[in-house]
Amino acid sequence: MSEKPPVSPKKRVVVLLSGNGSNLQALLDQESNYSYDIVGVVSNVPEAYGLERARAHKVAALGLDYKVFSSRGAFDQRLVEEVNRFEPDLVVLAGYMKILSPEFADRFSGRLINIHPSLLPDYKGLGTYRRALADKKTKHGCTVHFVTPELDSGAHIIQASLNIEPTDNEESLKRRVQIMEHQIYPLAVHLFTCGRLQLKEDKAWLDNHPIDPQGYQLLENALELA
Repeated sequence: MSEKPPVSPKKRVVVLLSGNGSNLQALLDQESNYSYDIVGVVSNVPEAYGLERARAHKVAALGLDYKVFSSRGAFDQRLVEEVNRFEPDLVVLAGYMKILSPEFADRFSGRLINIHPSLLPDYKGLGTYRRALADKKTKHGCTVHFVTPELDSGAHIIQASLNIEPTDNEESLKRRVQIMEHQIYPLAVHLFTCGRLQLKEDKAWLDNHPIDPQGYQLLENALELA
């Protein structure tokens, strides 16, 4: 009987956040099913609840108060230093509300991803639920994408969408979209850390094939990627 190949160690992931950390919680809750380990969490808001979530899971957590730094460049330089201490294979933005400098984005290019609560390229930036409802859109959702210096503009990895109901308001739409976020973000992280997902020539590739520019499309109640 031939020997089984050795099991590859899980890849190291650092999460950056600014607030509640619900996507961090989803990543932590599903960690045992996937090929990543959350090894560190860093926030630009020292009192962010997401840091408490990390500590509850015995994950190293660091708050860096951006207000005490002399410039954005000085803060991002320190952020790079702290992230590098964890020797990450992937850096994940999970509700990180401070715009990263081009130097930071370039430093981790190809191993830096984000999730945004809209079907990009629609509604970059803030207020996505309010804007979609005001425009009477029939669909909304979320997008996992690689991060580039340009806001919410990197190559799309996965999009998940749902129908906006006549009864939806900002809060109800947010709750429904976040359910999808909490499923597709751990999946996207896993696809990267297990070696199936890459950024090549500014395009996302899955299993050595380029992904459609809109990203791999998933629908509500069908959130599995074979």
